[in-house]
Amino acid sequence: MKDGVNGVALGVFIFFFLAVTVMGFLAARWRRPDNEHSLDEWGLGGRSFGTWVTWFLLGGDLYTAYTFVAVPAAIYAAGAAGFFAVPYTILVYPLIFTFLPRLWSVSHKHGYVTTSDFVRGRFGSKGLSLAVAVTGILATMPYIALQLVGIQAVLDVMGVGGGENTNWFVKDLPLLIAFGVLAAYTYSSGLRAPALIAFVKDTLIYIVIAVAIIYIPIKLGGFDEIFKAASDKYTAAGAGGLVPAQAGQWTYATLALGSALALFMYPHSITATLSSRSREVIRRNTTILPLYSLMLGLLALLGFMAIAAGVKVTNGQLAIPQLFENMFPDWFAGVAFAAIGIGALVPAAIMSIAAANLFTRNIYKDFIKPDATPQQETRVSKLVSLLVKVGALVFVLTMDKTVAINFQLLGGIWILQTFPALVGGLFTRWFHRWALLGGWAVGMLYGTLAAYGVASPTQKHFGGSSKEIPGIGEIGYIGLTAFVLNVVVSVVLTFALRAFNAPDGVDETSPEDYTADAGDAGVETELPPATAGSTH
Repeated sequence: MKDGVNGVALGVFIFFFLAVTVMGFLAARWRRPDNEHSLDEWGLGGRSFGTWVTWFLLGGDLYTAYTFVAVPAAIYAAGAAGFFAVPYTILVYPLIFTFLPRLWSVSHKHGYVTTSDFVRGRFGSKGLSLAVAVTGILATMPYIALQLVGIQAVLDVMGVGGGENTNWFVKDLPLLIAFGVLAAYTYSSGLRAPALIAFVKDTLIYIVIAVAIIYIPIKLGGFDEIFKAASDKYTAAGAGGLVPAQAGQWTYATLALGSALALFMYPHSITATLSSRSREVIRRNTTILPLYSLMLGLLALLGFMAIAAGVKVTNGQLAIPQLFENMFPDWFAGVAFAAIGIGALVPAAIMSIAAANLFTRNIYKDFIKPDATPQQETRVSKLVSLLVKVGALVFVLTMDKTVAINFQLLGGIWILQTFPALVGGLFTRWFHRWALLGGWAVGMLYGTLAAYGVASPTQKHFGGSSKEIPGIGEIGYIGLTAFVLNVVVSVVLTFALRAFNAPDGVDETSPEDYTADAGDAGVETELPPATAGSTH
């Protein structure tokens, strides 16, 4: 690590940071509606985004600072097992092609803003809706924290904030400033801010990866030397070389499959989806988003490059920023750091908006103030988006940074338990609402307790997301095991409850709602917000 502050890199980083800050505040005037006091406008951008805006927004939402920091860091530390993120992003797009257009249609028809809105409307159950909302908020918090960890990793490598003995306030001041700016423009502009900034973020990421995948191997003697150095390291460490040991194959496969099922259960993924203006926009995006999977595969190779370049860090999350610092000219290192930093700001903004929408629509309005006006909903959502970011910031400043990825994986275990209610509900009304709630409770309880019992060299509890699968004996992803238990309990309880004629909730949707397009929907983006919220 270079001594002192890298002034050139820091200057380039500040330039891009200031540029996207200005864009974030100007976004409030982009496609400005006549009446912006509505969650449709602040939280969903007026449901008006076309194919390319939605593509950049979803890309900015799903391919984050986690992508730049944690995925190559996992490969740097553990080898090819870290590539699980590549197959799961390949699996996810055919999956979402089957259900996202249906979710968009029914949500547009009834003015649903969140997945919990849909669950409540489909099953007539505020309790099940509350469970989905609370799960979404809990799963989103560590994800936001991970984005702030990404910013902090970049600042550490640039030498900003002083050493370990520096006063905590001075050390964390740059992160506090970044947080403050993010909070301010999100509050002001809502979803339009990350949608606009996503253009800059994705452009920078593609440029950095294109340069890195050509420039760094040239400096290191080619990919043969890179893979040889990585293989030698893993062999010396007893990890079996580049290919994971046979004992780890169940872990790899179940983690990839479980992550694919969970990815579009996250509130921020759905928020970006519902912001699009038509069903066809969603279908197009499921066909072009795999371009990001290609980028992810190339990005993952940076973990091998960090090994070949001799990068030595005590915190694996610093490996890739340190690789950029060592290999690139200072000015281009600044560009790379800006890509990571902005790659954290965009998803953090969307995530905080999504979590705030869940609280406002499915806790505040359903249980605290049922007669809340659209203006009150929007005001509450803005305030909660600030509180969510504060919570994530406290997590980052008070806990060991190495636990961020594991807590995010715990969030994945939780959010996967909403799959039966959401995706199942999009295709069938057979499941009983109480059965789905029981299955959710069993999945959450098992997943949390199982993860609590996993230790790592740095943590006594929550040290990972894999454990022995009951009845099989192989090590697998806890989230997928919990999901299977969830489904089994939901099916068994549904049979039992229907046998006893337990009262079912009222379904406010109809079959044609799931294939309706913008022109067919009962709630159009041109209608005033009061009309859009009338079904609730």
